[in-house]
Amino acid sequence: MHDKRAKRHEVIGALEEAGGVRPGVAREVMQATGIPEAEVYGVGTFYELLKQPAVPRVCTGTSCALRGAGELLARARADGEAVAYSCLGQCDRAPAMLDASLEVVATVPRGPVTPDDPELVVNLGGADDASYAALARAEALGADAVLAEVKSAGLQGRGGAGFPAHIKWAGVRRAAARGDAPCLVVNADEAEPGTFKDREVMLRRPHRLLEGMAIAAHAIGARDVWIYIRGEFRDCHRSVHRALDAADLPLNVTIVEGHGAYICGEETALLESIEGKRGMPRLKPPYPTDRGLFGRPTLIHNVETLACVPAIVQRGGAWFRDQGRTEPGTKLYCISGHVARPGVYELPTGVTLDELVEVAGGYEGTPKAFSPGGASSGFLPMRYRDTPLDFASLVEVGSMLGSAGVVVLNDTVDMAEAARWGQQFFVDETCGQCAPCRIGCSVQQQAIERYVADRDAAHLVNVDDVHEVMVEGSICGLGMTASMPLQTARKHFPEDFS
Repeated sequence: MHDKRAKRHEVIGALEEAGGVRPGVAREVMQATGIPEAEVYGVGTFYELLKQPAVPRVCTGTSCALRGAGELLARARADGEAVAYSCLGQCDRAPAMLDASLEVVATVPRGPVTPDDPELVVNLGGADDASYAALARAEALGADAVLAEVKSAGLQGRGGAGFPAHIKWAGVRRAAARGDAPCLVVNADEAEPGTFKDREVMLRRPHRLLEGMAIAAHAIGARDVWIYIRGEFRDCHRSVHRALDAADLPLNVTIVEGHGAYICGEETALLESIEGKRGMPRLKPPYPTDRGLFGRPTLIHNVETLACVPAIVQRGGAWFRDQGRTEPGTKLYCISGHVARPGVYELPTGVTLDELVEVAGGYEGTPKAFSPGGASSGFLPMRYRDTPLDFASLVEVGSMLGSAGVVVLNDTVDMAEAARWGQQFFVDETCGQCAPCRIGCSVQQQAIERYVADRDAAHLVNVDDVHEVMVEGSICGLGMTASMPLQTARKHFPEDFS
């Protein structure tokens, strides 16, 4: 059983080395691993970068769509083979594409970040610090004291859910007390349209990420760590590899390459992918803190969450909490779309849209709508421009902060068309495991496609019922939020659906 588990773990790597799912490759991998050919083929075709390797990819996410992705795709196809792609995490460089070797092709450089300020928690603009002084302090304080500071800080997961970090840490420690060796997984599979903050952490402050990772591993008693980096982020892979080679960490660290599946940002789907399987979410319970990677107690954290930990250890939980306005700490806000300077800005948690846009150089044109947290958060009208951009306040107005991928749309945008872009993303990225999501994503996308084509409201007559079934019956958050672009566009912008 252990040998077969190990061989299954090798399947994705073997497919990658073979250049993706080409004719005969599944059989070759079966012969090398002993995993059935059908299972190998099923795994390979689940991941976009393995299913269709070595082809240029043009991003069609919302930010790129606003900046001419359609025209870029047409030009790329005129020059040869090219495919539309859900999101490349280059929203500040829109429109963007990847060449056949997965390197970014864009007409503008990466966007700005908040300038160097040592009083900031993450401080993207500062020089990366490889001294690991916070790790040394954490080891001197001891695991119990570090956990107490994280609890005092009120640190919430920065990956989207906003779950209190200390509860996860304590849960893993309890599970490990039974005798199971705990482990840590870093979720760097950032793929929500509008979101590119973790990309900047990995490129600008990789040692800050690794130090937070090492502190968390120390606090839960873990020696084994996996870092799962999005496959489309080749430059991030190189940056983290270099930092890890330069660091002297008492950990067994494995860097895992993603292969093009947004669903692997869901923590249990990510675990399935590391184990060499299709990235499909698990039913919960058991939760990863109790039974996660390879059945071990597992702490899973997003990049930004871990990047906050060194400052908490160095300056204390109370200091971190006081950096926020409505909720603890600062937040890395991504902003793109119709603003002058798309980029990543570190501000107190709870700033408003207008405050964020002011830092980003102001609006382009007359603002009409915004997504506060990527495609999953849907759209809000500008009457919510003074709502705090935090976890609780946005839920109260029927949206969510998510990963803080803010996208601004001005009054040149038809919100029915914007909803179509969002629904296309979800139909492309559903894993297909559960019927409410698999069927619902297709139904919603087809409905808005037909509506945009002829403006016949009869096409939308069932979308509310489908949305309700998806929310109630989907296994994971993707299906529960996949109708948000269409639902919120219809709710807040009825004039575009009349």
